[in-house]
Amino acid sequence: MSGRFGAAFESAGAWLLEPAQPGRQAELDAPASLRPVVAVFGLAPGCGATVVARALAAELARRDRDGAAAVHCESRLAGVPLATAAAHRLSRELAEVRAAETRAVGRLCLVGGAECGALADAARHVAPLVLDAGATALGGVAAAVADRVVVVGGPATEPALESVAVDCLERVGRDPLMVRNRTIAAADTTHVLPDSRMGAQLALGGREARGELGRAVARIADLCGLEQ
Repeated sequence: MSGRFGAAFESAGAWLLEPAQPGRQAELDAPASLRPVVAVFGLAPGCGATVVARALAAELARRDRDGAAAVHCESRLAGVPLATAAAHRLSRELAEVRAAETRAVGRLCLVGGAECGALADAARHVAPLVLDAGATALGGVAAAVADRVVVVGGPATEPALESVAVDCLERVGRDPLMVRNRTIAAADTTHVLPDSRMGAQLALGGREARGELGRAVARIADLCGLEQ
């Protein structure tokens, strides 16, 4: 590969890979009595990683015996301020984590402020947790504490960049699940989520996506080892 894309991809590994803090490496297979932790990374701003994170969390909440899940994120204001009793209970529980700011939305408890490693330690005992890790860097504590890592690209994401992301995460012992958002076709190793404005709005409001998007998200949850 040559030209500006070649130069970009040659340096992408160093740009994407963020070292994990020592001592935060989690076991890949959490005990059955503990809830799962999933980290969701975006390959570029605007690729829809937040929608995917919340849609996945809502699906995990639907499957969980207590009916709620948590999402660690920077932006906590999006979403209709209507929530289930289970989400409100989870919000109160996770507010005990140091520096945590919580808000119940739909089936979800959105959490900001807290260090994601500490939040993961607490959430494993009470609810599934999705770490909305953004599109700044791959790796770091979010990847280290997660049982499964999901990487989201958009319709125009370069396949070569997806390959770089896989290489980066494999260096820290993670085999990522690659997702192409808002598309109908991708490489054999990449899973696709269809474009659905209504499904995206439901997800941002902490509810399960419906229709084709909902079924696709359910398959992602299955592939994370989180079957119904």
